[in-house]
Amino acid sequence: MVASVAVLSDVHGVLPALEAVLAEPDVTAADLIVVTGDHAAGPQPLEALDRLRALGDRALLVRGNADRELAALARGEMAPDDAWEPDLWAARRLRDEDVELLANLPHPVTMEVDGFDGRVVFCHGTPRDDAEVVLVDTRLDRWAEVFAELPDDVRTVVCGHTHMPYARLVDRRLVVNSGSVGMPYGRPGASWALLRDGQVHLRHTPFDVDAAVDRVATESSYPAARAWADHYVRARTTDAEALRAFGPRDGRDAPASPDPSAC
Repeated sequence: MVASVAVLSDVHGVLPALEAVLAEPDVTAADLIVVTGDHAAGPQPLEALDRLRALGDRALLVRGNADRELAALARGEMAPDDAWEPDLWAARRLRDEDVELLANLPHPVTMEVDGFDGRVVFCHGTPRDDAEVVLVDTRLDRWAEVFAELPDDVRTVVCGHTHMPYARLVDRRLVVNSGSVGMPYGRPGASWALLRDGQVHLRHTPFDVDAAVDRVATESSYPAARAWADHYVRARTTDAEALRAFGPRDGRDAPASPDPSAC
């Protein structure tokens, strides 16, 4: 059992944002740093992976859909035409040891955290699927479907994938999304979460965005690095735009399950 966990997600190969969060005193003091996927798909893939590796046993990396896809691209198991161009570039930059790391990351990971009722599962999209979308306003019958195979003793679910932080109850389970470190939607800066003393603290780390964009543009060999950073590091995509884009993927347009009380 660990006493405190700093949760990071969706670094997306943005080293300045990752370094800003890792410098936070509460991250430095945490017993464990769990990074819930999408580590390298971005303009500084090798730099981000090397920084995460340097944490050694203090960090637990969980697989994200982009990690799985980068490894598949690098191994020729995924058609290049099916990839986003920046991800294809990042996949071609990976070293053999990077491909091996990303291909073998666990998903999900379950553990006990001091002060939390039951066990805590850490995942990317959902515990059953690293690419599945659930949102703060996803309807309850969809959540019930997503959690149908989850053991009853898992009472807290910590995820990422949609780049927007939230904490909510879902039929007595606590669901936490730590947001994104390197590719935030809604506001610039890195979002993350701290699990300590049975409480969830959603945290936000501001940093010099202009300097970060310049650094990514200067240090990355990706041809469109400045444009990528100018859009994603500056969080030009609003949370409202992201929710509208992701919404159809959480099944909200499907017919709702009948209300048994109405039968």
